[in-house]
Amino acid sequence: VQLQASGGGLVQPGGSLRLSCAASGSIFRLNVMGWFRQAPGKQRELVAAITSGGSTSYADSVKGRFTISRDNAKNTVYLQMNSLKPEDTALYYCNADQNVPYYSQYWGQGTLVTVSS
Repeated sequence: VQLQASGGGLVQPGGSLRLSCAASGSIFRLNVMGWFRQAPGKQRELVAAITSGGSTSYADSVKGRFTISRDNAKNTVYLQMNSLKPEDTALYYCNADQNVPYYSQYWGQGTLVTVSS
C-alpha cells in the first residue's frame, strides 16, 4: 500500500491549509488513518486519527483548530487545519493500517507545512 500526501505549503499565522492523503495498492480495508508531524529537533507526534467508523482523536495542541475526515470509498484521509500557529510548522506524515491479510502499517512521504509571516 502506498500513501501519497499533498497540500502542504507556506501560510501566515492564522491561516488555513488542507492536507490530503490518498492510499493505493493492495487495500483490503484500511482501519485507522491518521496524521503525524515532526518538527525540527523534535520527536514525531500524533496529530489526529480517525477510524473506519468515523471516530476521531486529536492531540490537545490542535483540538478546536484541526479537523480530520476520511472518504472510505476513495481511501483518502484529510486534515483541515485552521488558525495555524508558527508552532504547527513541521513535516506532516499520513499513516494508515489494516488487519487483513495480517496487520500492516503504512507511511506517506511527508508534506511540509510552514507557518510564518
